[in-house]
Amino acid sequence: MIDSHARLFDLKAAKILKSHVKGKQVLLVTNDKISPMYLEKYESILKQGGDKVVETCILPDGEDCKTMDVLTNILDKCLEKGLDRKTTFVALGGGVIGDMVGFAASIYQRGVNFIQIPTTVMAMVDSSVGGKTGVNHPLGKNMIGAFHQPQCVFIDTETLGTLPDRELQSGISEIIKYGLIRDAPFFEWQEENMDKLLAREPASLRYAIKRSCENKADVVREDEKEAGVRATLNLGHTFGHAIENGSGYGTWLHGEAVAIGTAMAATMSAEMGWIDESLVKRIYDILLKAKLPVELPLDSPMDKNTFLKLMSVDKKVADGQLRLILLKGALGNCVFTGDFDQNAMEKTIDDFVAECAGQPA
Repeated sequence: MIDSHARLFDLKAAKILKSHVKGKQVLLVTNDKISPMYLEKYESILKQGGDKVVETCILPDGEDCKTMDVLTNILDKCLEKGLDRKTTFVALGGGVIGDMVGFAASIYQRGVNFIQIPTTVMAMVDSSVGGKTGVNHPLGKNMIGAFHQPQCVFIDTETLGTLPDRELQSGISEIIKYGLIRDAPFFEWQEENMDKLLAREPASLRYAIKRSCENKADVVREDEKEAGVRATLNLGHTFGHAIENGSGYGTWLHGEAVAIGTAMAATMSAEMGWIDESLVKRIYDILLKAKLPVELPLDSPMDKNTFLKLMSVDKKVADGQLRLILLKGALGNCVFTGDFDQNAMEKTIDDFVAECAGQPA
C-alpha cells in the first residue's frame, strides 16, 4: 500500500530541495545515528527525476567528533569522487553535522553551495540559520570556522518524532533564549506551553520553531558577521562553552551547557542589580520546567581557574577584553558589553563551582 501523504511530501520536498541544487552533483552528509533513519529517504528525494548524481558520506556522531580530522572525511570523499565546484553539499542531521558540512562547503574549492536539513530542535531553531560553520579545537569550541550561508534550510518537523527526550530538551534551551533577549511575549507563551513542547504537540512545536527562526533571521539580517547585535544570540554561551570544553566535549549536550550558562548569566545580572530577582526566578523556573540543568553536578571537573582560562579565549573577546551577553532591564532586554563588574562575574563562578569536584579543597 502506498502512503499518499508520504508520496506527496517527497514530491514537494524534491521540488524545493532540487531548486537549490545548482549543478548535477550532490554530496549528502549525515552521521551514523541519523543514516539508518533518514539517509535513504533523502537520497531518494534528491535523486527524483534522475538528473542528479548523489554521493553520500557518513560521519561518526557526537560533539567529540566535531574536529578537523573527522571533517577531512568529507573532503576525501569529494576528491575521491571528483566532485566539482558546482557540487551542492547537503547536511542531514543536527548542529554538529550542519556546522561541519557548512565549513567543508566553505573551504572545498574555495566555496561550494550547501543546504541544511536539520533533524534536531537545536539545529532547526539555531545552528542551521545564519551561516555560522566550524569545528572545535581542544582549546576552544567553534574556534575554527567561517561564515557561509546555506542556499536553503529545509525543516521537516516529523524527524523530531525520533529525537531522544534529552536532545529535545537541549534544543528548547535555545528557544527560551529568544524570549529572554528580545521577545518577551514569546517567553510568556513558553511559560504557558512548555508542557506541550515537551509532549511534542505538533502545532506548538511548529509555532516555537517558526517564531525562533523569525527572531534569529531578523538579527542575522541586521548583523550577519556578528559585529554587534548578533552576539546577543549567545546569551549563556560564554559560560556554556567553557562548561562543554572543561567537562570534555560530549559530556554535556550544547543546550544543557547553555542552560547552565543562562542561569549563570541571569545570576550575574541580578548580582549587579541589572535585573530583578523575580525575573531570575522565572528564568530558573522555565529552565527546570523544560527539564534542563541549572547547576553543575558535584562531580563536575569545573573550577574557577578553568572557567576563567577558557572564557579568555572566547570568540567574543576583543583586544584582550572579555565581553558578555547579560540581561538588563525588563524581560526581553539584554546587552553585549565588556563593561561589567568583574567581581560579580567571579562571585557567580565561585557560587556555581563551590561544591564541584574540580574545586580545590
